[in-house]
Formats: sequence, C-alpha cells, structure tokens
Amino acid sequence: MTGAPAPVAVTGLGVAAPNGLGAADYWAATRGGKSGIGRITRFDPSGYPAQLAGEIPGFEAADHLPSRLLPQTDRVTRLALAAADWALADAGVAPETFDPLDMGVITASHAGGFEFGQGELQKLWAKGSQFVSAYQSFAWFYAVNSGQISIRHGMKGPSGVVVSDQAGGLDALAQARRQIRKGTPLIVTGAVDASVCPWGWVAQLASGLMTTSDEPTRAYLPFDRDARGYVPGEGGAILILESAPAARARGARVLGEIAGYGATIDPPPGSGRPSTLRTAIRVALDDAGAAPGDVDVVFADGAGVPELDRAEAEAVSEVFGSGRVPVTVPKSMTGRLYSGAAPLDVACALLAMRAGVIPPTVHTDPCPEYDLDLVLYQPRPAELRTALVVARGHGGFNSAMVVRAGD
Repeated sequence: MTGAPAPVAVTGLGVAAPNGLGAADYWAATRGGKSGIGRITRFDPSGYPAQLAGEIPGFEAADHLPSRLLPQTDRVTRLALAAADWALADAGVAPETFDPLDMGVITASHAGGFEFGQGELQKLWAKGSQFVSAYQSFAWFYAVNSGQISIRHGMKGPSGVVVSDQAGGLDALAQARRQIRKGTPLIVTGAVDASVCPWGWVAQLASGLMTTSDEPTRAYLPFDRDARGYVPGEGGAILILESAPAARARGARVLGEIAGYGATIDPPPGSGRPSTLRTAIRVALDDAGAAPGDVDVVFADGAGVPELDRAEAEAVSEVFGSGRVPVTVPKSMTGRLYSGAAPLDVACALLAMRAGVIPPTVHTDPCPEYDLDLVLYQPRPAELRTALVVARGHGGFNSAMVVRAGD
C-alpha cells in the first residue's frame, strides 16, 4: 500500500506589500497595525469615484533587477521577480545548483501587466504601430510572471498560471503542492498583482464593489457595520515549496507546511442557494486531517461588502462555532491585492506562528450580528500551530487552506 504523501514545506518567503517591502518590514508593520492605504499617487485619481489604494512605496526596480529586464516588464512582473529573488534567498536556494527540470514556477494572476499595456496602447493611438514595443506581445499577459521567473532562474520543471481572482493565490499554492507530491523537488509559487493605473482602475471599478470613501481609515472595513466596499492594492508574496523530507535533508529551515486545501464555486446569483464557502473550509480541514478545534486562527477573506462579509461570517461560525476561533484580516492594512492577497496571508500566518502573536484587523468596528472573535487594534499573543486562510474571488470562487507551523 502507498503511504500518505510527504508533507509539503514552505522554506522561503518574498513579500512586496503596501505596508512593507520584504518579509521583515512587512511583518513589523503588520504586527504594529501600520496601514499602507492612502490616496493614489501613481496617477491623478481626481476624475474617478474611487481614489484610494494600497500602493507599494519606495520600490525602484533598477535597484533589484538587471537593466535589460526593465524595458520588457510591467511593474507587476518587476515586483514578482524581486519577490522571487528574496524568497529563493530566504530558502537558501541557489538555482544553478539544481537540475533545471527539478524546479517549476506556478503563480496566480488577476490582470497581468495592465500598466505596460496602457502605455503601448497610448503609443499606438498617438504615434502609430511602429512605436509599439515588441515586448507588448507578452508583457501584458497573465502568465508573464511565471514565464519571467522561470527564465531568470533557468527553471524548466512543471510551470503554469492560475486565474481565479482573489482565490487564485491559494489555488496556485495548491497546484504547486500537487506538483511537489508528484515528484518535482522545488516549486516557486504565490502571486503578485499590480493594476494601479488608469486602464486597470477602470477595469476594477466595473465590479461595483470598490469603496468611494476618501478617508483611508474608514474606507475598507471588513466585518464592520459601516462596510461600503473594498480598497484595491498592489503586491503579494512568493513562496518556495519543497518536499519537507528533502528540504530537511539539505538543511533548509522549514517555515511551515501546506497541510490542507479545499475549493468550491458558489451557485449563480439569484438562485436562492447559499454560498459553498463552508464546504471549501471543511474540505480543507479534512484534507489536513484536522478538526475545527485544531485551528488556532482564521485569516479571513474580509471582502468589506456587507452581503459577502455576512456569508463568510456565517460559514466560519457554522464550522467553528460562534466566536470560538480568533479571526483576523491583516489585509485591512494593505487593501485587497487580488491574486496576491492570499499568498500574503499565508506568509503572514507563517510569520505569526513564528512570533506567537495574531496580527490585528485595523479600523474596523465589528458588526455584532456576525458574532466573530475579531482580533482588533493590537496584536494578540497566542500559541499558534495551525491556521486557516480563506480567499474568495469575484464570480463565486472559494478557496481555503490549512497551514501548519514549521520547525
């Protein structure tokens, strides 16, 4: 008989977030409740109904990447390449020492390189087709981050991209875990998104779910009685996944384990049927061999939209019991980063386990009818061994992942 599959370990983290560049800065800011949400600076937002975003300050691509890459990449890919470099360094991985076929790249994407595409379209309209960069053929593409990371590091193993909006970040990690279990020694995975440009902004406004508040501290309010929509952001996290036995054999530090995963699709709007999020959570727990009482903290999706918050609160209460498990929404400090949000939450969960504290949800005055034990304002000391991360995407995507502490 075949035994249980080997645990899949996280051995490295690379973070690019509105409130911190690099895992250490991000964790210090998140633990301290520092928000990165403010008025957009990357373009003039005065003509748009929504004017707030979680922007990453101080990122100069030329400081992190070779000059030859700059003309052919969008901001989203530059951030992803830098985060991948940081994750590999954190894992102690030198790609040149691996067989190229033993390394793969699986990321998620929401939009691709919108800002690059906008610039090239403006050249087309204003100057003509001869002024459009040949790099437009791929710089906008939703798979570009996987491609550029694999090229940069000579990774020729199983690779791909997952597109399921905000749920995609967990789906990519799950697909990476699947490839590790099939025998690939190392997968670079996670997601980074960045669409803070006029073209990307108009596309995001089409959802009708973005807040039009101009108060950074009262705009994105997950589980709040005054929730009025979400604030978008840019960034995310790249993680290194390896077979846990192989990682330990090479002397790697194991930050944690991707222990369980579940995904569902909600019924169509107007069907009268409830969200299937609770099923995704239960499937993830079953996959991890965990009971609800084993979970020490839930990193919630926290849509900031009343009907979506209510559905998530009901799912969490039904699975764990009313107020029985601490819940936090650290993305209240960054905005919703689309496919980058959930990998960032997984990274945050691993950092929280190492530190023994639950990071807070900021700015929220919780709606009492949700009956959640929200961690508010200050970090809460706790012994953390198992965390659940929840992610929901526009269109009915639900994903849940169980993460366990490492060494």
